[in-house]
Amino acid sequence: MAQVSEAQVLEALRTVVDPERGKDVVSLGMLSGLVVRDGHVAFSIEVDPKRGAQAEPVRHAAEKAVEALPGVLSVTAVLTAHRPAGQGAAPQQGHGHSHGGHSHGGQGHSHGHSHGQQQAEQKPLVPGVRAIVAVASGKGGVGKSTTASNLALAMAANGLKVGLLDADIYGPSMPRMLGISGRPTSRDGKILEPMENYGIKVMSMGFLVAEDTPMIWRGPMVMSALQQMLRDVNWGTLDVLVVDMPPGTGDAQLTMAQQVPLAGAIIVSTPQDIALLDARKGLNMFRRVDVPVLGIIENMSYFCCPNCGHRTDIFSHGGARKEASDLGMEFLGEVPLHLDIRETADQGQPIVVSQPESEHAKVYRGIAKRLWEKIAGEQGPARAAPRIVVS
Repeated sequence: MAQVSEAQVLEALRTVVDPERGKDVVSLGMLSGLVVRDGHVAFSIEVDPKRGAQAEPVRHAAEKAVEALPGVLSVTAVLTAHRPAGQGAAPQQGHGHSHGGHSHGGQGHSHGHSHGQQQAEQKPLVPGVRAIVAVASGKGGVGKSTTASNLALAMAANGLKVGLLDADIYGPSMPRMLGISGRPTSRDGKILEPMENYGIKVMSMGFLVAEDTPMIWRGPMVMSALQQMLRDVNWGTLDVLVVDMPPGTGDAQLTMAQQVPLAGAIIVSTPQDIALLDARKGLNMFRRVDVPVLGIIENMSYFCCPNCGHRTDIFSHGGARKEASDLGMEFLGEVPLHLDIRETADQGQPIVVSQPESEHAKVYRGIAKRLWEKIAGEQGPARAAPRIVVS
């Protein structure tokens, strides 16, 4: 079967007319984020937020037009609120792996307020923090928390003022990984003082409940807890607040993307296909809510035997680098599967601080240096948090 091309998709979409404006969606500039890959097609259609669900027939017609092309296996079309002139970023390539005609937008929940309205409505949760960076993954078990803790410590080792928020409400791990015990104090009974170790400020639900206590909370409680750990904590003045996100694309991720002006997100993945598939979902979630993805890190990239030095690619190798290239993202680096990294994290002495001259610590510091270059280089006026369309 012949592969469908981007030109063929665009030609098909030129037959889809927006009835309100009388022209096709391509010539009107309503199309963004088009990706054509191995027969899977994904794209966004930008509409005026006032139209809401009224634009759903346009989305449906666009899907049908592309589905009719030879070689198309699946189509994903989503509605996004139209950005006023001068407010939006250029369309990003790589909305990623499609999943067969499911729309996430256009049900009347608009995120198209003007930048000025957003700024007026948005109360900054952490006004003393220059940049907030989310460390995320599409699935658990890829070493995201170990990566987040070592990156935060590497940024501090590079001379920055750093905080670390453990946003994994259900499985907080930072108290153990950073060797911190006890409970936060409060000077006024309202604002909590963050815990500290190794020169960074830390807040986690793990400081507030016993380690073996399950958090049986519904979404609104999770969102409220995250807001309080941002708003009601004395973070002080920081260059970077690193947020260790829970795995997946649920309530916590939406809360952070919706209510926090993130400078960007980092995706952590292992090299195998199933992990990369989930990582792609996480990446696409951030893109759909206009959060810049700063790059991808391949964790557990390879294993070298400590006895003979033989290298084994247990989880394959290079998958995250290829994924980054395919999606037009920066590949930030690879971290091996190594006993020292695991043991130091379990002991509350992450390798960046316990073995600062090791090759693994140097890898984390190199990634941290590149991240700060990207963050500092892209810092402009404060970016208002996006509003999300969820159907």
